Formats: sequence, C-alpha cells, structure tokens
Amino acid sequence: MPEQRPLDALNNAKDKRVIVTLKNGKELSGILRAFDIHINCVLDDTEEYENGELKRKIGKIFIRGDTIVMISPQQ
Repeated sequence: MPEQRPLDALNNAKDKRVIVTLKNGKELSGILRAFDIHINCVLDDTEEYENGELKRKIGKIFIRGDTIVMISPQQ
C-alpha cells in the first residue's frame, strides 16, 4: 500500500463531516466540500462548538488554512 500524504488524507475526508480546531480555540464541525494546497477549506452545514456545546449554526463557511490547527474526520 502506498504512503499517504497529508493532502491524500484530506481528500479521503472530502464530502464527510470533519472537526476543525482553529488557533483561536474555536471548534467547527461541518462537511468538507473543498480544500487547496494551503489547506484553505470550504465546509457546509457548519456548526460552532464551545466547550463541547453547540454555540451556533453557521452553514457554508470558508476557513483560511493559516488559522487551522487540526482537521479530524468525525466519527
């Protein structure tokens, strides 16, 4: 099996729900629709969580890659 690169892992998560942690401490959960080599991302059906509780529903959102700390597929 060939090695996976970081962008391959993101590509496998495309059209699936992911959790994105930002540098400012916010957590966003949404469906990963698109990304580029800078890890700029477009999420759909996005929700913002604070301390594990839903704070607000955002909908479609663009996130700059330089504000992202972590992206994780949601189980």
